[in-house]
Amino acid sequence: MPLTFDAPALGCVLVLGTLYVRAARGRGWPPGRTTAFLAGLATIVVVTCSPLAFYDTTFFWVRAVQTVTLLMITPLLLALGAPIRLLLDTVDAPRLRRHGRGPLARALTFPPVVTVVLIAPVLVLYLTPLYDLTLRSALAGGLVRLVLVIAGFTYFWTRLGLDPTPREDPHLVSVWIAFAEVVFDGALGLVLWLGPLLAPAHYAAAHPGWGPDPRTDQIIGAGVLWIGGDVAGLPFVVALFVRWARDDERRAEQIDAKLDEAPPTGLWWENDPALAERFKRR
Repeated sequence: MPLTFDAPALGCVLVLGTLYVRAARGRGWPPGRTTAFLAGLATIVVVTCSPLAFYDTTFFWVRAVQTVTLLMITPLLLALGAPIRLLLDTVDAPRLRRHGRGPLARALTFPPVVTVVLIAPVLVLYLTPLYDLTLRSALAGGLVRLVLVIAGFTYFWTRLGLDPTPREDPHLVSVWIAFAEVVFDGALGLVLWLGPLLAPAHYAAAHPGWGPDPRTDQIIGAGVLWIGGDVAGLPFVVALFVRWARDDERRAEQIDAKLDEAPPTGLWWENDPALAERFKRR
């Protein structure tokens, strides 16, 4: 089975994995978070040092699998590891905490901005000459892979809320952003399915003589980006609803505790902390 070796990717994976494990050791850090983070790093190795990497300039659908993995699967696993919370617990950096909740950070994590951050890299990759460049330049391909991981991590970091974030947006906002991402996947998939071939000269020259022809290859890749992107996003939607339910339960427990602290007086809604301010007597 053909393999390849991406030294920069492996170096980054080893450094990040070592730093994370050392920081988590002896802190009572949840093992599930460590497992998720290391699994996310493992997907990078699979994408860069496996047959997926060997054939990523040979078949369009292989590059599509890489894109979905680095944009949706890898960042989700990394975000489930809550690395920013671990960093803040490990390093005493008041300036980092202050800037992390400053106006610039809040603007960059504004939901419409986060949506653009998730969608724009793939649009630029597949609808501009950048895609052809990534096939011819290892440096361009590596930078694109890095941007995909960063864009995906920014999205899942702000939406999951496991790490400290500059904003506290309602969970329904995350649902709408996820819905917008599904619509985007479908639109891009249709464009690539029905549109002209991308980098036709390159794929014609690189075709090994077996496997799908260029048109079929691109149709398969379009399906991967469309359906694969939606399927890869399902775990996030499940995690989002689980967190939503837990937050509602926690909020209900806090309200019940406040109501139990003092005997009720007046009408029932005047004793509910969530409704008292809205319906207080004038």
